Amino acid sequence: MYLDHFGLSELPFGITPDTSYTVITRSHQEALNTLLVALSRLNSGEGFIKITGEVGTGKTLLCRRLLQALPEGSVSAYLPNPYLAPRTLQLALAEELGLEVSADSDDYHLLQSVNRALLEHAAADRQVVVCIDEAQAMPLETLESLRLLSNLETEKRKLLQIVLFGQPELDRKLAEPSVRQLLQRIAFHYRIGGLAREEVANYLAHRLRVAGYRGEDVFGPRAVRCLHKASRGTPRLLNILAHKSLLAVFGEGKHAVRAGHVRRAAADTEGAASVGWW
Repeated sequence: MYLDHFGLSELPFGITPDTSYTVITRSHQEALNTLLVALSRLNSGEGFIKITGEVGTGKTLLCRRLLQALPEGSVSAYLPNPYLAPRTLQLALAEELGLEVSADSDDYHLLQSVNRALLEHAAADRQVVVCIDEAQAMPLETLESLRLLSNLETEKRKLLQIVLFGQPELDRKLAEPSVRQLLQRIAFHYRIGGLAREEVANYLAHRLRVAGYRGEDVFGPRAVRCLHKASRGTPRLLNILAHKSLLAVFGEGKHAVRAGHVRRAAADTEGAASVGWW
């Protein structure tokens, strides 16, 4: 591998979400600001919050940033795989809230246990936030059960605030007549976009610095333009292409990524756009 060649302590362009590599881009910061405003006490927890974005635009990373940014004393639940039946979703939520609920409990007592826990958090002035990743995978009946859970409230505010993170398919699912009531409850929403071309160079340089690189710029201006075009600004795809470009440079015993390296990386990567010849 090329770690010693470039003086790196770890791989800079992994595709696993890692908040230590977070680069503050315009789209991500606007999305996080939307979430923090929506979850602030000024909004009393009204409605759902929806964040959508194409595959690889960093929704899971944004979710982790949100969980880290919640006020001290908040109670959070994170459901990464919502492809669940309605009852299983309630059991998963109960587990995330630290409740000891028997899998044999009937639906009524299960819901009562969750409600009592939420009331206790509300009495202690603790905010409860549920983040659901990959929400486009939720069955329609589970989405409807989630809406019914959101009915739990006091006279002043909702007991549960729910944030849905999903691909654009989530919008199509929410347009189904059977979940139209949930759609009406989405008070805030944001669509994450890709990186602008002027953001790509900073993104690459930042990740290299976090990984320990201290030398001259590895990616020249033409390579950066090629990477933006080939990735369409999608961070995950950008990481894959940057990694393959560094492998190509390492194979040649060099230290600077050129447009040709990016072209070869793009030709070897599913989903990458053709960058042609300059």
